[in-house]
Amino acid sequence: MVIRCMGSLSNYSSPPVSEFLLICFPNYQRWQHWLSLPLSLLFLLAMGANATLLITIQLEASLHEPMYYLLSLLSLLDMVLCLTVIPKVLAIFWFDLRSIGFFPCFLQMFIMNSFLTMESCTFMVMAYDRYVAICHPLYPSIITDQFVAKATIFIVARNVLFTVPIPILSVRLHYCGRNVIENCICANMSVSRLSCDDVTINSVYQFAGGWTLLGSDLILIFLSYTLILRAVLRLKAEGAVAKALSTCGSHFILILFFSTILLVFVLTHVAKKKVSPDVPVLLNVLHHVIPAALNPIVYGVRTQEIKQGIQRLLKKGW
Repeated sequence: MVIRCMGSLSNYSSPPVSEFLLICFPNYQRWQHWLSLPLSLLFLLAMGANATLLITIQLEASLHEPMYYLLSLLSLLDMVLCLTVIPKVLAIFWFDLRSIGFFPCFLQMFIMNSFLTMESCTFMVMAYDRYVAICHPLYPSIITDQFVAKATIFIVARNVLFTVPIPILSVRLHYCGRNVIENCICANMSVSRLSCDDVTINSVYQFAGGWTLLGSDLILIFLSYTLILRAVLRLKAEGAVAKALSTCGSHFILILFFSTILLVFVLTHVAKKKVSPDVPVLLNVLHHVIPAALNPIVYGVRTQEIKQGIQRLLKKGW
């Protein structure tokens, strides 16, 4: 197969790339087994907590309400993200299984990009849900099952349509033999840089699309909680302010953590000449498991109705 590589004065024959090799933390190979321990514990916590939350909401009739449906959607997104990334990373750490097929790599890329933005959009809808619950007395007539269904369709459609070009732009590139990805996952630019084509379009679309989706969500989330804070400070009922701040404060802190770890990852990636290349790789992996482990705890366990639902299910199990 003859492939034209940009920057070369002549064509040359090269076998098509059928798989990639994922190289996690090349400077810290000896520490990978130790790193796998906290990573596997976080993975088990994330999967167990989210599965418990989903089962509780499914089996408890009292939790069949819009707010808990949104929590279920968030848990489902977290579980898919974890299953897409962490098992492969642990297989690399434990068994040195670094190879990943050509199309499985781009499938992983698509799932990571689309589900990550879906999660951000779900945070935005949940922030709106809290705003309506606190600031509007007609909450039950606004946030209905129909609203959740429409919001779910919007979350999926918007983010799939905007992120599907990312793997398409990468898969169309010509890969001229290099197949070693210096990352634990098939991140868009980590893969695209292996090609012998110009990847400017890939980089620009990734940056513009990512910041358009995540940036707009973040602005609307901050706006919702600003309006919530203003409304809460006007409440005069005894204990109402503390209860509202306790509920929304934990939610806001978790969203802030989600945004901060993403911002740190972007900054370290931009300043890669001054930061060890292993730092953004580690942050990228952790960003797929830490929020997933914290979300069901902050959103679920701290909600009284869910705690009571879990207790009732445990009693039935006994």
